Amino acid sequence: MNNAVLSYRDAVLYRSGERYRILAGAIHYFRVHPDHWRDRLRKLRAMGANTVDTYVAWNFHQPHRGQAPDFTGWRDLGRFIDLAAEEGLDVIVRPGPYICAEWDNGGFPAWLTGTPGIGLRCLDPVFTAAVEEWFDQLLPIIASRQACNGGPVVAVQIENEYGSYGDDHDYIRWNRDALEQRGISELLFTADGGTDYFLDGGAVEGTWATATLGSRGDEAVATWQRRRPGEPFFNVEFWGGWFDHWGEEHHVRDAAEAAAEVRKILDLDGSVCIYMAHGGSNFGLGSGANHDGTRLQPTVTSYDSDAPIAENGTLTEKFHALRAEFFRAQGTAAPVLDPDLLAEVPVLPAATLPLGPAPDLRAVLRGSGTPVRSVKPLSFEDLGLDSGLVLYSAEAVLPGRPDAPAEAKLKITGVHDRAHVWVDGVLAGILDDATGAEGLTVTGTGQPARLEILVENLGRINYGPLTGQGKGILGGVLVNQRYTFHWTQTPVPLAEWGAAELDPLPGVDFDAAEPADTYVALPDSGKGFLWINGFLLGRYWEAGPQRTLYVPAPLVRAGRNTIKVLALDMPGTVVELREAADLGTADLSEIEAAVLS
Repeated sequence: MNNAVLSYRDAVLYRSGERYRILAGAIHYFRVHPDHWRDRLRKLRAMGANTVDTYVAWNFHQPHRGQAPDFTGWRDLGRFIDLAAEEGLDVIVRPGPYICAEWDNGGFPAWLTGTPGIGLRCLDPVFTAAVEEWFDQLLPIIASRQACNGGPVVAVQIENEYGSYGDDHDYIRWNRDALEQRGISELLFTADGGTDYFLDGGAVEGTWATATLGSRGDEAVATWQRRRPGEPFFNVEFWGGWFDHWGEEHHVRDAAEAAAEVRKILDLDGSVCIYMAHGGSNFGLGSGANHDGTRLQPTVTSYDSDAPIAENGTLTEKFHALRAEFFRAQGTAAPVLDPDLLAEVPVLPAATLPLGPAPDLRAVLRGSGTPVRSVKPLSFEDLGLDSGLVLYSAEAVLPGRPDAPAEAKLKITGVHDRAHVWVDGVLAGILDDATGAEGLTVTGTGQPARLEILVENLGRINYGPLTGQGKGILGGVLVNQRYTFHWTQTPVPLAEWGAAELDPLPGVDFDAAEPADTYVALPDSGKGFLWINGFLLGRYWEAGPQRTLYVPAPLVRAGRNTIKVLALDMPGTVVELREAADLGTADLSEIEAAVLS
C-alpha cells in the first residue's frame, strides 16, 4: 500500500498523500460497442466522476479451451483503459476470475466449469492452475497501466463478492498473492455485501474491504466502523438501478430516491461507485441467469439497468440527479454541460418490414452442425459447446398397440434449460428445468417413434451455489420409468454462425442513408434470435418485459442492411424498426425489493 497512489489510514482515503474520495461509475467494455467507448466515458466524466470501474469477463476473451485469450478489437481491454485515461478518469479493474455481473457463467468459461470434479472459487489445484494461466495473460495488460507506471489504474479487486459464496479465506489470500506476484502493486480490495454475514465470508485482514449495496448505506457505514475501524468506507457497487429477467417486470428506480441514498454515503465521508453508470447491452449470448430455488431466471438482452447513462447513451433524469450529488461532494457547482453531450442520439426512421416464412427449424439446425452419437445424451460441456442449442434425436418405443393406442409420460430429468419435444415430427410440447421431470403426455402404438428434443441454453447461472451448472440434458429421457438410449446430438454454436448458416433464415433488408441507432421489434413473433449484418444481436422473447433490441449505430451500414431471424416459437410476419426503446412496464416495487435485499 505504501507505493500505491491510493492509500488510507485512520479510516481516511488519500491519493498521493492528499485526502480523496472516489466518485466512480461502472461501465463494462464488453457490453458497449467499442466505437462508443469514448462517448460513454466522456459522459461519465461529465457526471462528475473521477473514476471508471470495469469487470473483466474471462469467457469473453477465451471461450474455448486451448485457444490464446483474445485482447483485440472489441476485446481490447488495454484500449478501453487508455481511453479512460485520455478522458481524465482513473480506472478500477475487477479481474475476478469470477465477476457475477449478470454475465453468462459469472464470467467463467464453460470449458472450465465443465471440467469433471472441479471445485470453483476455492483452493482446488485444477481451478487455481487455470486461473494462473489466465492471469499470466491478463494481468500484464493491467499492471503496465497502473498509476505507478504512469497509467490510470489505481485499484484492483480481489475476486468478487466472495462472502456471498464461500468461506475459504486461504483462497482469497491466494488470489491476492496471484495478483501481487504478477505485478499488481496499486491498492487491492475485496468487495462484499454491507452486513456482518457477507464480511464474515469475504473479507480478510490486511486488505481493504469495500461494500456492495443499494440502500441503507448509513447502516453499512456503521458496520464498517465496528468491523473495519481503520478503513474508509467505499460502496463499490451502489445499485442505482436493476436488471431484468425474462417473464418478469421491468425495473426502474426513482432518480431522486437513488440520489438521496448516494448523499447519505457521501455525507458520511464515504466513496461511491454507481453500478451501473452505463449498462449497455448483453449482445450475442452474453446474458447470465439466476435461480429462484424452483426455476431458472434468465436475464434479458438489454442491460440498461435504469442507469444514469441509458443504453443508447442518453443522459437521463438520474444522470442529472447523481451529477448534482457528485459535484456537491466536491464542494463545487456543476458546470454547464457541453451541448454535444445533451444532443439527441440520431435514429433511423421507423419502418415495418415484411418477414418471409420460416423454414423447417429442425432441418435448418440439422444442417448447421456435425452430429455426435452416444449411448446416453451428452451435455453442452460434453460437446464442447458453451452456448446456443443442441438438437437431440433417438428412437423409443411408446407403449400401446396399433389397435389400442395408449398414453405415456415422456420425461426429461436434468434438462437445462428449455426443451422443444417432437414425436414423429409433431411438436408434443415444451419442457424446462422446472417441468422436465413432470414430463409430457404422449400417445404410442407400441411401435418405434422418432424423438427430437431441441434444448436451448438460456444463459448460465452467474450468482450463488449453482454457478457453473451444466447445460443440455444432464440426466436422461424416460418413457414412464424406462430410459431411452442411443442418441444423436447436433451442437448448434449460434454465436459462431456465419453467412452459410444464416442464409437459409428468413430476413429483411433495409436501407440507411447513414449509420444511426435503431430499435428492432418482432411484435407477432414468439421467441428466437436476431442478427444484423451478420452480428448476433441477442435473444427476443414475447415473455417480455423487453420488447425492442437496441442496435447501436456502428452495426448499421450506410446503404443496404440485412436482419436475419431464427424463430424457435411462433414465427412472425414482420420486423419493425422503432425510434425508441421499449423495455417494458416499469415496476417501482420490484426495484425496491431488489436493492433492499
